[in-house]
Amino acid sequence: MKLISWNVNGIRAVVQKNFLSQFTSFNADIVCLQETKAQEDQVKEALSSLSDYYIHSNEAEKKGYSGVSIISKHKPLSVEKDIQVEEHDNEGRVITAEFDSFYLVNVYVPNSGDGLKRLDYRQQWDRDFGNFLEAKRKLKPVIVTGDFNVAHQPIDLARPKENYNKTSGYTQAEIDGMTYLHGKGFVDSFRQLYPDKVQYSFWSARFGARAKNLGWRLDYFLVDQNLPFKDAGILDQELGSDHCPIFLEL
Repeated sequence: MKLISWNVNGIRAVVQKNFLSQFTSFNADIVCLQETKAQEDQVKEALSSLSDYYIHSNEAEKKGYSGVSIISKHKPLSVEKDIQVEEHDNEGRVITAEFDSFYLVNVYVPNSGDGLKRLDYRQQWDRDFGNFLEAKRKLKPVIVTGDFNVAHQPIDLARPKENYNKTSGYTQAEIDGMTYLHGKGFVDSFRQLYPDKVQYSFWSARFGARAKNLGWRLDYFLVDQNLPFKDAGILDQELGSDHCPIFLEL
């Protein structure tokens, strides 16, 4: 089974580019999208040509903001939106699909923002999201994927010293939040297989960062430690967003 995850930075924008042919080339069983920036009906309209797939989405109350979708060849046993914490559940950041042998949680984790003005909120989010994942793991194994908005280790960004505790996505609080999620019974699939590989999944649109490969690894497949997997990787040649897709093979 092949899974893809991609922060598309606007589903309607990316469909106007090359997304649909990219989607076909992935030949994936399940594709998770983050930052769709669209309401549920707009996602379905943008993806209307994918008639052989089941499309489930979660939307933010604020239009054109956040949003996640799961596109699957097989119908999920159940689909759940959000994490049932009122403080977090108006931004369309989480959707969970249940399949025979696992739950798949697709997440777009809140960014701590310019000047780290949302860092306190982000820390509360990490705790509450960890509790949500822990509860799901008691029922069956869990795979959680998406844009986690954090580089977990120095190897996961091009300029760790310059960004540490100064830039959203690489503060000690966010790093600790990711470590906390790992402690709920998950492994970072890519880093487990490739402990020394330098590869990124996000590049700022400024300063020609992608051409210079001044990137960050912000996108992950965290896999339940009780669930075997075959491969994981980053498709950094795929264009269309400021992020690139990542994949997991079970």
